[in-house]
Amino acid sequence: MTYRERAEDLYNMINSGQLLDAFDKYYHNDCVMTEATGDRREGKDVNRQYEEKFLSSVKEFHGAGVGTINSNEDAKTTSVESWMDVTFQDGNRMKLEQVAVQKWDGDHIVDERFYYNAPN
Repeated sequence: MTYRERAEDLYNMINSGQLLDAFDKYYHNDCVMTEATGDRREGKDVNRQYEEKFLSSVKEFHGAGVGTINSNEDAKTTSVESWMDVTFQDGNRMKLEQVAVQKWDGDHIVDERFYYNAPN
């Protein structure tokens, strides 16, 4: 399976409501995730807790999708432009858009950086 195919499967799982299953399947135990703000989270357990917290903050999902997926197979890197339309527990509805750049080691993402307009 190519890195592009892995990224496609990852986002197909996420967009079909299997975010935590996708995380468990595709993220390395020592993964590092970096937000657009520069905040870094290290380790699969810490990052999974972050994803669980995000999911618990969502009251309703209205849709999600992928704009483009790019890969550099030699560099073991993918980038994914995606969006998600959600209503949070506080009633605030938002369309979240981001680009994620992922570095792979075999079947697992070891480093992921997100690019989006961070709130001030």
